[in-house]
Amino acid sequence: MLRYDRIYAYFLRATKHLNERQMMAVLAVITGVAAGVGTWLFEVLLHGIKSCLVSWFPVEEAHFLYLIYPAVGIILATLFVRYIVKANISEGVTRVLYAMSSRDSRIDSHNMWTSIVGGATTIGFGGSVGPEAPIVLTGAAIGSNIGKLARLNYRNITLLLCCGAGAALAAIFKAPITGVVFVLEILMLDITAGSVIPLLIASITATTMAFMLRGFDPILAVTLTADDAFELKQIPFFMMLGTLCGLMSFYFTTVNSKVGSLFRKIDSQYKKWIAGGVILGVLIFVFPPLYGEGYEGFTALMHGHTKELFDNSLFYRFSSVEWVVLLYVMAIMFFKVVAMASTNAAGGVGGTFAPSLFVGAFSGALLALTCNTLFGMHLPVASFTLVGMAGVMAGVMKAPLTSIFLIAELSNGYGLFIPLMITSCISFAVGHSLDPDSIYTKQLRLRGELLTHNKDESVLVFLKLDDLMETDFIRIKENMTLGDIVHMIASAHRNIFPVIDNFGSLLGVVQLDDLREDMFKPAMYGRSITHYMIQPPDKILQHEQIQSVLDRFLENKTWMLPVVDGRNRYLGFISKSRILNAYREQLVKISQ
Repeated sequence: MLRYDRIYAYFLRATKHLNERQMMAVLAVITGVAAGVGTWLFEVLLHGIKSCLVSWFPVEEAHFLYLIYPAVGIILATLFVRYIVKANISEGVTRVLYAMSSRDSRIDSHNMWTSIVGGATTIGFGGSVGPEAPIVLTGAAIGSNIGKLARLNYRNITLLLCCGAGAALAAIFKAPITGVVFVLEILMLDITAGSVIPLLIASITATTMAFMLRGFDPILAVTLTADDAFELKQIPFFMMLGTLCGLMSFYFTTVNSKVGSLFRKIDSQYKKWIAGGVILGVLIFVFPPLYGEGYEGFTALMHGHTKELFDNSLFYRFSSVEWVVLLYVMAIMFFKVVAMASTNAAGGVGGTFAPSLFVGAFSGALLALTCNTLFGMHLPVASFTLVGMAGVMAGVMKAPLTSIFLIAELSNGYGLFIPLMITSCISFAVGHSLDPDSIYTKQLRLRGELLTHNKDESVLVFLKLDDLMETDFIRIKENMTLGDIVHMIASAHRNIFPVIDNFGSLLGVVQLDDLREDMFKPAMYGRSITHYMIQPPDKILQHEQIQSVLDRFLENKTWMLPVVDGRNRYLGFISKSRILNAYREQLVKISQ
């Protein structure tokens, strides 16, 4: 604590002449530098592990170590998380969203390095997941902890968290615009001058650090030729690709969810290791492009080097047979999702960002190769591969703008902007009609923990039923009489009384207004209190989300409802006025 106090004191001295905007700009630079260095360390570690394990394999034959490596990586990552980290670090983007909505944008400091180690170990040993989610979590943790060290308020800590997340993504792809758009579209930060300028500064700084540390070579070596130029006659095919990408995005999210559900039913981590290791090992042994994040695979594919996909494969000798190539590409496209989901569900650390690009690349290439092979067309494979990447990403992440700008920046130009927009919009529309939630937000929305651009919904996310529930109501037993209640009313400051049985279950409620006529008639004191009992218009379940509670108030046109647990045991009351007061207080807190 003393060390943090010294850092804070130094920070105050260094920034005493700066206003809030200037201070946030300085902190954005620091966040961008740290995120850029963190991304570089991740890539160095990942490349080192991967090179040591597979660079010496002869390409013309399959290697049995593909059956073993993935399981080893998952086991190492799981042990690292369980015994060193002692906290869940998977699903990085979802964890960032959760921190924003439920933890005051505070992310544990260990996430500044643990995601790097866990993610690089998983992917380096063959885990079929992406590095972007661990990197985004790392960057977000850097921003959050810089904000905590500077003792900023919630709004500015959230802004620095977003700066770190956007900077990390910008650094890994060397795409600063994508980093900014990612934050605005997926993390759903408000678009204001006070927020966009620090985002731009952090993203540009991180990208500059990436150039300094890794050179100017892009993560995907894409060079579009004149033959790859967009032509108007290709529009129907890009519309077809958009529909295909929308369907593939639904397949992506559905299979990921189902595989995760199946693994959650496995009661032992050892069994999960075995199941995940076997599934992943066999898939990678049969289809080597599924190893790791798969950038090499779809880079080769977009340049028409389909033979490289067969390196270390059992099907190497069939790499020149066109129909085998089509089936091989299709199989990889579908099995990538299974491999990704199995990696994460078995205990690996990684994300879905790169796999969505992978599936999109193979979807676009498959459409172009099919048309060229079977119908004698001349569709540019590189263009369709790139546009397909944007299409599936838009459908999976429900982020068409991020996908459009990412591919535009990766391809070093905007020559594909029209097909990118066509395909991404159609894919987004198809994916949204089948499932409106992205792969990152589904579980958070179901739990009522998702921040959105809707101000009312976002403020309500911070309100918890347990904190707002009132419990100072006098409980009445079912065997009491009116006379018993009259003596209790003198000390009561509420006008409603819950009636419970001997087990604490709620039987009904008694309102003071219903007692007034008889409470001054001693002859009526022997009447059972159940004579005056009524059923409440509705009951609120324990831990129910506040948005749902407000909907119940609106449906029943009432201002107070009882709260019970799953066994109907009485817990307290929740009032509409209490919620509205808490809403106003939270709105002031967030704005400050």
